[in-house]
This record gives sequence, structure tokens and C-alpha cells, in this order.
Amino acid sequence: MRRTTRALAALAVAAAALTAVATGNAGAADGSWAGCPYGAVCVYPQDQNPASSPSAVYWSYGAHNLNGQYGNHWVLNNQSAGAHAHLCQNSNGANCVYDIPAQNGVYYNLGPINSITLDHP
Repeated sequence: MRRTTRALAALAVAAAALTAVATGNAGAADGSWAGCPYGAVCVYPQDQNPASSPSAVYWSYGAHNLNGQYGNHWVLNNQSAGAHAHLCQNSNGANCVYDIPAQNGVYYNLGPINSITLDHP
């Protein structure tokens, strides 16, 4: 019985952590989320799961070209409400294929992605 209770407790903790990462509610008092500062979009090293320490942090609106990013990476949009990040197949923000709303993240294969845009409506 004790082993079952521990297993259920561990499952509940894991589910809560996954929900927090997926919805952006894992932020600290300063607004950071998984090491991503509030107001930024962050890319994490390949296969770092869960996301904890970004390898790239983007602050300014517009296109940001990527270099040497292959395989699966977490991309977290920790911008304020209404700001979006887009994953684009071409450089300079062309041919965008995935939209990440504010306070959301995605675990995505960045092999075919050559740029990220930060956009505010």
C-alpha cells in the first residue's frame, strides 16, 4: 500500500511539473520561467528536457537567425501577453511554420528551422 501511495504521489508531482512547463506557470517571483527571463524568448540546448538553462535568449522584436541548431529543443516564449514567437524555415523570418503564443513553449525539431521571430500585435 505504501509503495502504491508513493507511486501515485510521484505521478502527481510529475504531472504538475509537466503542466507547469506546458502552460508557463513555472515562473519565479521575478517572472523568469525555466531560466528564461520575463520578456524574452529562449532556446535550450538540444535534448535538454526539462528545460532549465537556455543556450540563446532573444529580447528584441523582429527576426533572429539560428546557427547550428539541430534536433529537439525547447523554445519558450516568456514575453508578455499578446507577443508571439514564430519558428521559420528560412532565414530573416521567412516561411514561418509554427506560432508560439506568449507564456507558452514547444519541444521542436529545429533542424529545418533557420530563424525565430518575436512579434507584438
